[in-house]
Amino acid sequence: MLGESFIKANLNQSNVKMAAKKASKAKIKKKEIGANKPGEELPPLSPEYQKKYDDNKKNIDKFIKECLKNFDKYITGIAILPPLPPMPAAQGLPGVPAAPAKQNPEEVPLLVLVDDGDVKKMTRRELIVKLTDATNKVAKELDKNLKPQVILISELKDACYDAKYDVIKMVAHSGLLFDRGLLSALKVAELHRNMVVQKFEKYVVSYIAVGSLFRGDAAPNDIDVAIVIDDTDVKSMSRFELRDRLRGIIINYGHEAGKKTGVKADFHIQTYILTDFWENLKDANPVIFTMLRDGVPLYDRGVFMPWKLLLQMGRIKPSPEAIDMNMDVGDKLLDRTKHKLLSVVGEDLFYAVMNPTQAALMLYGIPPPTPKEAVKLMEEIYVKKEKMLEQKYVDILEKIRSTFKDIEHKRLKEISGSEVDTLIKDCRDYLARIKELFKAIEERNEKENIVDVHSTCLNLVRDLLQEKDVKGITVAKLPELFKKHVCDEEKISLKYHKMLNAVIKAKKDYDAKKLSKQEVNKVRREAREFVRMMMSVLDRKRVEKYSKFKIPFNYGKKQGELVLLEKVAFVVKDTSKREEVFIGQISKDGMMVNVKKSNVNEFEKYLKDVKLPHNRLIKPQFFEAVKDIVGEEIELIWKV
Repeated sequence: MLGESFIKANLNQSNVKMAAKKASKAKIKKKEIGANKPGEELPPLSPEYQKKYDDNKKNIDKFIKECLKNFDKYITGIAILPPLPPMPAAQGLPGVPAAPAKQNPEEVPLLVLVDDGDVKKMTRRELIVKLTDATNKVAKELDKNLKPQVILISELKDACYDAKYDVIKMVAHSGLLFDRGLLSALKVAELHRNMVVQKFEKYVVSYIAVGSLFRGDAAPNDIDVAIVIDDTDVKSMSRFELRDRLRGIIINYGHEAGKKTGVKADFHIQTYILTDFWENLKDANPVIFTMLRDGVPLYDRGVFMPWKLLLQMGRIKPSPEAIDMNMDVGDKLLDRTKHKLLSVVGEDLFYAVMNPTQAALMLYGIPPPTPKEAVKLMEEIYVKKEKMLEQKYVDILEKIRSTFKDIEHKRLKEISGSEVDTLIKDCRDYLARIKELFKAIEERNEKENIVDVHSTCLNLVRDLLQEKDVKGITVAKLPELFKKHVCDEEKISLKYHKMLNAVIKAKKDYDAKKLSKQEVNKVRREAREFVRMMMSVLDRKRVEKYSKFKIPFNYGKKQGELVLLEKVAFVVKDTSKREEVFIGQISKDGMMVNVKKSNVNEFEKYLKDVKLPHNRLIKPQFFEAVKDIVGEEIELIWKV
């Protein structure tokens, strides 16, 4: 369990064990090999690689220059490979031949990483053969000991999808000679992944390369990764506190990994706890959808890839709340654009039209696409197929998207007031038309019934009050009792009291047919937050209550648990597994009788429904029944 003791132990960073050997101070400047921009530096080579480079510097530099001269469009990195272990060809890494049983120490194995993302005129296999023949020819003309090996970016991705992480490990441990960004990124990401996994072990469920890293256009100074941490068994602290603490540790590890590898880049690390990741996925957060669609797992324990495949199969679809949330963004951002300068104007206008555009596409059943894809889909679906939108509005959308990209990439450095006014007018016209389109689409869909939201919230509040043994619970008194026994006693923000009143009022307005669609959507969104918070409070209260009537005991090398309820007692034979559970009646004379096998579901049902025992007399012979269950003498554990 990722409990309090685990967190305290792992928050101490003074004894962090690094997952890689200390890098050498020796560095190769990119200008030395004449392949990169002067003044930039590659990560330092290890002493072994440095010697190999120094011994073959002249021929290696010529090899790099010749390869870039002929194939600059495709080659994204060149590096000295680590020695490959002998293995049968059938077990070799993708794109990497099996090493011979005995390798020549004079040989210099060179990795030639190729971007095949835009290759359309030939198959992947044809590209490998062509580049392999060409690089081998160059190498043989220079030095017979140069042994180039071509690997495609798509092969690295496929290896990660198939959980063959040895390929990434091999690339990360290579000595970089030329790099457009990907090799450096993999080097620092691999070290950082090792550090995080070693520290948090099984709680790291996924480590994902995101952004442009595997697209072949990775920025040399910009590395993006995302980490998903399993928090499903956390009980000793709030998930918000857990997320913030883990984020701090993981980001510090990122700085250390950068220093260790010598990669001088902005290492952007997004840390998600599993429950937040799932909520964002249900809410169709475009960032999460993009991560699932384009992300490449550098480490995964069966979480990321199943979701990625489900998204590809169309089994993960946006909720109505997510669609409505994206639709509401437009007007707010449009009003702000009047008072901003160039950079802010471009960004706000862009999202003012793009969020409602994605909302319209999501309402059609399409996951949030990239901006460029969104323009194309709007034309294909709503202009050509459904004939519900005029072409001029798609032209407006593309104009705003291209303006945003020109500003983002600094191609557009200034903009006149008249141009801003034109863009604002176009945005206003576009939003007005999209709202009409949205209304027409909505007529095909049913409204979510506010009764379900009302029932869920009130039942949850009633359960929470009953858990606190509050008497006289009625629907009319729920808000008053909630404020007194939950907000005041549990130190919960009064905003949740306002949310409860809003849900109750919304139900009355709904019955009277006075509730607008916007009000329904607002109540639904607030109710989701209300339910999440109340479930957290309810779980905490049940844990507190449970701890008051459990008696742990030891027997042999195991630990069990005796739980005394009002009329029955449960015995958990082994708390490390919690598979064998027994139930017995507590007789009036303090004995446990009618003992039989139970299960976890029955146990949890009793814990939820029963009350604490009051002054129950238990005789010493009671524990003989416990002894009979475990088959050994028991020792009760008294917690002070």
